[in-house]
Amino acid sequence: MWQHWRRAAGRWIAGDHGRAPGPVAGGAVIGRRLRALPGLVAGAPPWSLVLVGAVVTVLGANLLVRPLSALEVLGYYVGASCVLSGLGDLLGQRGERRDRVVLVQGVAWLVAGLAVVVWIGRSIELLGPFVAVLLIVSGSVSVVALVRDRSSAAVLRALFGASETAWGVMALWWPDVTLLVVAVLFGARTAAFGVALVWRGARGDRAVSRHAPPSVPAIRWASAVLVLAVAVAGLYVSNLFRAGLPVLDDFYDAPASVPAEPGRLVRSEPYDGDLPAGLTAYRFLYTTTASDGSPALASGVLAVPEEPSAEPAPLIAWAHGTVGVARACAPSLGRAAISTEGMPAMDALAERGWAMVATDYTGMGAEGEFPYLVGAGEAYSVLDSVRAAREVPGVRLADQSILWGHSQGGHAALWAGQLASSYAPDAGVVGTAALSPAADPLGLAEVVTANPGVPGASLGIAFVADAYTRTYGVALDALVAPSALTIVREAASRCTGEGGTLFTILGGLAIARDQPILREPPGEGPLADRLAENVPTGPWAAPLFVAQGTADEVIPVRLTEAWIPRACASGATLTFSTYDGGTHMSVLEPDAPLSGQLEQWTVDRFAGVSAPTDCSIRSD
Repeated sequence: MWQHWRRAAGRWIAGDHGRAPGPVAGGAVIGRRLRALPGLVAGAPPWSLVLVGAVVTVLGANLLVRPLSALEVLGYYVGASCVLSGLGDLLGQRGERRDRVVLVQGVAWLVAGLAVVVWIGRSIELLGPFVAVLLIVSGSVSVVALVRDRSSAAVLRALFGASETAWGVMALWWPDVTLLVVAVLFGARTAAFGVALVWRGARGDRAVSRHAPPSVPAIRWASAVLVLAVAVAGLYVSNLFRAGLPVLDDFYDAPASVPAEPGRLVRSEPYDGDLPAGLTAYRFLYTTTASDGSPALASGVLAVPEEPSAEPAPLIAWAHGTVGVARACAPSLGRAAISTEGMPAMDALAERGWAMVATDYTGMGAEGEFPYLVGAGEAYSVLDSVRAAREVPGVRLADQSILWGHSQGGHAALWAGQLASSYAPDAGVVGTAALSPAADPLGLAEVVTANPGVPGASLGIAFVADAYTRTYGVALDALVAPSALTIVREAASRCTGEGGTLFTILGGLAIARDQPILREPPGEGPLADRLAENVPTGPWAAPLFVAQGTADEVIPVRLTEAWIPRACASGATLTFSTYDGGTHMSVLEPDAPLSGQLEQWTVDRFAGVSAPTDCSIRSD
């Protein structure tokens, strides 16, 4: 057996890997160069084919359900195959028959293989572009070959080549999806190859064909047309997704002169969004403070009652939940920055004569770093939106304000309420309502990491990793596993309302039972310390209203229940309400009990009524 392996390896290294009878499309030659195993097992004894086939089958079956692991194995396999291919070209040049082109080609394959192996040790990110370029090049070679050869076989290869090119373009557009598809296909192909080896070994067949078996011409033509049609359809859908991405306009650009102090209006203009009845709105840019304390810009939307009132309008500051971490995810870019969709008690605004300001936060809309679950940065954006809103021309706003926030925005509202008296006493905050809040980022990160199969878990991990590396100067590859870097980077570039996010969620589900996205559990190392320091602990000078559904599928209600005693320990005046069967978003619906309770609690705060508290009950 060992003599066979030595002879097979010698034949493959000597250059037999790239030869095939008759004309062969460039993609086929490249494909064989990237697959060393079929050539190495060709002609092996039947019993060894069964043994190797069984091992390969088990390996493929495991890789099929472990995409991140499959990517690493695939990377090393491709790298090793490239090295063997290069050695074959170099060792195959003997005496006077040396061909400079082949020598250069051999060196190129050798260097490419070593580079792939080195990259896998650091990051898998370049494997996606590598596959994309390979598909485009091999497909283009087949299409261009029609210039010299118009035979039916050449046309058939060109059809397959055109589909390869289309898939290559999509691979560049969606690198994370490409990697996962490649990983799954690699696992499936490995398992199938292992089964084939076992079958051939059991039959006593030594021959392992490295070339596709002959097939019925009609079937090949039908397959080529079908594959091309699927590729074109995929290209069309991908283009639709990309065309639907939000586009930043020059409203968000920093002017030449910016006020030095935070909370100042830079510019404003009418906002034509899907507003609740009885409101009119303005989009505005204002100065604020970044998470690190440096000057920054942020954008937002201010909605006021259409019917003027003799009294200034009390102001509610809305902190939105998770919509992404990229600049183009700013709610003010769309039509739902202040809307009845996903926001509670909206009918009360015009009816009560209230105004509402909704910040995008820094780094979303305006240039900067987005403070996802970074408490101070979120709080500054919220509080300065209150200050700047009062400078919008043509509106009269009261000196009092109340903070509302949901999910990530609940975390932002708690931090804004905590810092209001020290950072922005002129904001006049008289209450803070945190709805389904991410009050404990560390606990939430531990829950999400422990349950990666929950839809959206990969998004949350990606957003935190991206924001914390930018805010605290930690290298992303120090937090994220190499094979998951592309997934994290692509997730951080998308908004939750766009079609491409579905790819991220599906990708997260695909890797749920594989390696963790993070190198270390979030409860360990530097990430744990940063998450812990972003838990709001008070004190709060104004009353708190905390509310959540018991069936919240995003933020477990038990995390909020565990956080409540910590808030009470700071001396908070706190009302905590739960809603049986309420989910993360259903509690915000207009007819949900939360809306009525929140409205009345807000009325009382603006009226100066003493706030009730559940803290005395919980401490008994």
